Amino acid sequence: MINFADFEKKTKIVFKDKNLLKQAFIHRSYINENPSAGLSHNERLEFLGDAVLELITTDFLYKKYPNYAEGELTALRSALVNAIIISEVANKAGMNDFLLLSKGETKDTGKARQYILANTYEAYVGAVYLDQGYDVANQFITKTLLPHTDEIVSKKLWRDAKSLVQEKAQEYVGFTPAYRVLHETGPDHDKHFTIGIYFGGELIAEGKGKSKQEAEQSAAMAALKMKNWLD
Repeated sequence: MINFADFEKKTKIVFKDKNLLKQAFIHRSYINENPSAGLSHNERLEFLGDAVLELITTDFLYKKYPNYAEGELTALRSALVNAIIISEVANKAGMNDFLLLSKGETKDTGKARQYILANTYEAYVGAVYLDQGYDVANQFITKTLLPHTDEIVSKKLWRDAKSLVQEKAQEYVGFTPAYRVLHETGPDHDKHFTIGIYFGGELIAEGKGKSKQEAEQSAAMAALKMKNWLD
């Protein structure tokens, strides 16, 4: 049995509504196997948390980089709130130990788990916002996610990855990258895309996102890292 009080001790955020905390960790697949659980899955909380996360991140970047233009701030925000970084942050916060998943999802610890962790982080932010208010949500994000900003800026990971990978691919391998949708899941209001980047006919890397554009940027960044083309 998962004891969410242990997570509250870790984060030092004690919920008034314990069901809200638990709901943040409930994946849709768990409800399918446990329909009598009495709680719903975390997708509504994720929807709210995504907006809270975007506002707090935008406010932080706006103040931290007063000389950056809108396009640069947008690219930097996209690099900061992408699924790969958020899933790493969620894992570091210990969220993986508290996930409520179906037996099948529990066995899958690959890319699918990475995406579930990223969504859970957003759902938890939504739950904190509802239970504790904006300031506590801000403190949690400031402590867990925003410290990654300096690394993203110093390594220039915020640059438009698609433009950069096209430039490097043409220079080093003589190909213009092509992108193909590999998987598409979720209802119309909450689509998740997995896109592959190809040089010639060869699949180089994959990326995920809530839009095709976001997934293509993620795939392009993954290809840049794989080829060691980030200078």
